[in-house]
Amino acid sequence: MTNLDYLFMDYGKIYLIPTNIGDGAVYDEMPEINGRIINQLDYFIVENIRSARRFLSKAGIEKPIDSLEFIELNEHTVLEDIAPMLKPIMSGRSAGVLSEAGLPAIADPGADIVAAAQNIGIECIPLVGPSSIFMALMASGMNGQSFAFNGYLPVKQSDRANAIRRFEKRAITESQSQIFIEAPYRNVKLIADFLSVLSGTTRLTIAADILSKNQYIRTLSVAEWRQTKLPELNKRPAIFIVGGNRNH
Repeated sequence: MTNLDYLFMDYGKIYLIPTNIGDGAVYDEMPEINGRIINQLDYFIVENIRSARRFLSKAGIEKPIDSLEFIELNEHTVLEDIAPMLKPIMSGRSAGVLSEAGLPAIADPGADIVAAAQNIGIECIPLVGPSSIFMALMASGMNGQSFAFNGYLPVKQSDRANAIRRFEKRAITESQSQIFIEAPYRNVKLIADFLSVLSGTTRLTIAADILSKNQYIRTLSVAEWRQTKLPELNKRPAIFIVGGNRNH
């Protein structure tokens, strides 16, 4: 142990707690040990307080919900507000970080609190749970050895088309799966852009409502998608993956 380690011995920990992405019970999607950890906590840093309270109730937290302390960390949080969130943890109190859905800090503003915690030596402990990004890739048949999560494509039409072509080139030349998300109300427009811009031999995965009763995951070439009845994706959470043709 170094001299620096002694400075951090009394810090609490940050537990990165997954939340449901499907419509089943909480512990259908994650191990029950998560519940035992949740029951040790009374301080939560969350993307949305209302959703977090609902999730913790479903998870069977033993403490009264009204006795818990919540603070929001989301896209509206400014960097200066991060440090005060860590003060209780620096005083020895552990915290749980909750996303709106899936894994905190993956395509999620929770990454900001983890980065700040790492900078001062607070231990961050990831718990097991579902990720729509990785589950879509698992079921896609795309390259799982080399892949990139690119988040959102540009909204402006010309910029989006250029970005799609750039990522398609990478998918083909590097055999690297390119993964995207979109705001659910813009899914239909994104699919139209993919089918308009991509080469017919390029493969495209459309994955929606993962782990729900309406789950849909299918991979076809763009030429095949153009001849296929498209799924209704308006306002459904979805993942899109672009990959080279089967000869790449």
